[in-house]
Amino acid sequence: MRIAQITYSTKPRGGVVHTLALSEALARRGHDVTVWTLGRGGDDAFFRRVDPAVEVRVVPFAARDDESVGDRIRRSIETMGAGFATERARAAYDVVHAQDCISANAVGPCLRTIHHLDEFTTPQLVRCHDEAIRHPIARLCVSAAVAADVERGWGVTPTVIPNGVDSARFAAAAASGPASDAGRARWRERLGDYVLALGGIEPRKGSIDLVEAFARLHARRPHVRLVFGGGETLFDYRSYRAAFDERVVALGLDPVILGVVDDDDLPALVAAAGALAFVSTKEGFGLAAMEALAASVPVVARDLPVLREVFGETVAYATDDRSIEEALIAALDGTGPATRPGRDLAATHDWDDVARMHEDFYAAVGKEGDRGQAVDLPRRQRSR
Repeated sequence: MRIAQITYSTKPRGGVVHTLALSEALARRGHDVTVWTLGRGGDDAFFRRVDPAVEVRVVPFAARDDESVGDRIRRSIETMGAGFATERARAAYDVVHAQDCISANAVGPCLRTIHHLDEFTTPQLVRCHDEAIRHPIARLCVSAAVAADVERGWGVTPTVIPNGVDSARFAAAAASGPASDAGRARWRERLGDYVLALGGIEPRKGSIDLVEAFARLHARRPHVRLVFGGGETLFDYRSYRAAFDERVVALGLDPVILGVVDDDDLPALVAAAGALAFVSTKEGFGLAAMEALAASVPVVARDLPVLREVFGETVAYATDDRSIEEALIAALDGTGPATRPGRDLAATHDWDDVARMHEDFYAAVGKEGDRGQAVDLPRRQRSR
């Protein structure tokens, strides 16, 4: 099949990570895959090297500092749409698969993966979000919980194909050996003992809730640091960041803000952590938490139905700052959930299996779509 995968960014956001890994797995299975993206602010490549078997098309997208979020969304849709339109006719793609609301609005008839549901107030974002669920010819979700939310809100039933994870990469970073030992040691020399949070500082990630909990923990474990990684986003969270900074000062904390972490350094950063704090208020799957489990790092997650579905009893759950604190203390002390079941769970989420399920989905929906109903995909044995 000739497959176009469309994503809105070159940065290491969850949906972009998913797009690249799925595309590479499909290419390994013999498909002709092209990934389309917007090159924001002069970017001309993704955050990591992409398998040469996958063609990459970056549509230039100039930065404008005086632009509102709504105007940026509208211009993103128009720019991607113009860049893709001519090529779509020439390439005769069998499948056009959009991975976010901007892409789905830009490229015309497509399949859409709904990674999670957001609540927006900006009119352009509300419209973008709604139309990117209503208009695609077929829909996927990475968890049953999000699919159920889509069905309740829009009256259509997406097919569920869970995320994959590169579990071997994160397991290797946690294993004993000269290179992996040195990788973890570099982070521990720089940071000491630390709790890690990935995804940046933003409302959906529960960042302020985490610093409230960590202030309590810090009184009991003053040598432990709180470390935030990631943070590239399309949206304007400056007011939330200001509130975050104000609360950090009031609590007397000094968290480490790494920003975007180089992809080659990420597994060691995760593997060297004492725990991963994953206290998002909304998620579609929890890829960062699954990567931590692959590295045998204990995870403390907010008690959400979607995370219960994905992780079962392999992580510790919390609901407020006190329970987050207690769960993190248990993780640091080694009295939380055992790490072996989490490592085993991560190993079952193989990208090649995910690619096979997508093949079945593409074949089932064809050019006519899913007619608003989930596709019954055949069960497959794991490939390894």
